[in-house]
Amino acid sequence: MAKLPDLARRRRVKGKGAGAAFLKYLENAVHSSQNVGIAKIQFVEFVMLALAKDITQSSHAHPEEASLPRLKEYMDYQRKLRHDLVIYHSLDHAKTDLRKNMDECGDGQDKLAGYLRRAFPFSHDTTGADTLLLMLRKLINAQNSTNNWYRLNQFYFAALYDCVERFVKIYNKLVKEQPAKAREYNLSDGVEIDFDDWVSLYFHNLDFMLGKKPAYLHYVFTRRNEAIEEAVVANMKGGKSKKEALEAIKGDFDIDPDTIKIVLGERMEHKDQELFYTSAENPIYENLYDPNSASNVMDDEAPIDRSYFLAHILKGMSRQEADSIVNDLEKTIKK
Repeated sequence: MAKLPDLARRRRVKGKGAGAAFLKYLENAVHSSQNVGIAKIQFVEFVMLALAKDITQSSHAHPEEASLPRLKEYMDYQRKLRHDLVIYHSLDHAKTDLRKNMDECGDGQDKLAGYLRRAFPFSHDTTGADTLLLMLRKLINAQNSTNNWYRLNQFYFAALYDCVERFVKIYNKLVKEQPAKAREYNLSDGVEIDFDDWVSLYFHNLDFMLGKKPAYLHYVFTRRNEAIEEAVVANMKGGKSKKEALEAIKGDFDIDPDTIKIVLGERMEHKDQELFYTSAENPIYENLYDPNSASNVMDDEAPIDRSYFLAHILKGMSRQEADSIVNDLEKTIKK
């Protein structure tokens, strides 16, 4: 576990120390729908999926690796991953398995519904088998594109989450039991993939999970969702409906309209199935590497370096351990 001294060794944060940066990062994450760094650019209707980080890059070196062995170990792990292939194989497996089960179930709607609940726990409620199959085809086509970046809405992020979570379980089992078979995928140089850590780096948020509990820590995103849920409850106590409460706080938390639809249990509409794109030449990730980015809270530190540093602190922690570190930081800074 990362202790307070590990944070204290880092560069000063505009006069307040690295602990303050950690808490500021959590505060920003709670109130913003975007993970660190990615530019909010205009996408056009319809290269790859534009996640919180560039999935084609895996060679980043953190400037503090030499002085922090645990961070070096973490970054060595990151450099082994092929994020683009993780996504491709996850989507391809999900599409093939969904098509197979749709054919086998035929008119057995109850059996198919049971499969969807197990295979797509966060995305099946607002979609259904036919819509999910269409979404997966669109995602695979977008992932195979070399000319554009495609933006996902919350319906698509829910489906992607389900696909990657299920495939990573299968892949990690192969790594342990059939390493030669696992190597055929060329995903991670023989190491298991930490799904919780992967989501923390490559998703903007988990707003589609509002009102539901994930099976993983997802610490920063879980804190955001808890804050949103508390704000919704507070507004509903004042007499608002759930929809009115969400509308009232959406500006405070940068909540997307499709998130509200998902929370209210509304079905995905045809317009929600559209993917929006921008040219691959558009530098949508340049803010990640800019130490003078507007989202920066640390002196001379690029947002991508802050993101990796904080992720390596949280990796492998329980909720209790993560809360303990945050509480200790809050006490230390208040002194």
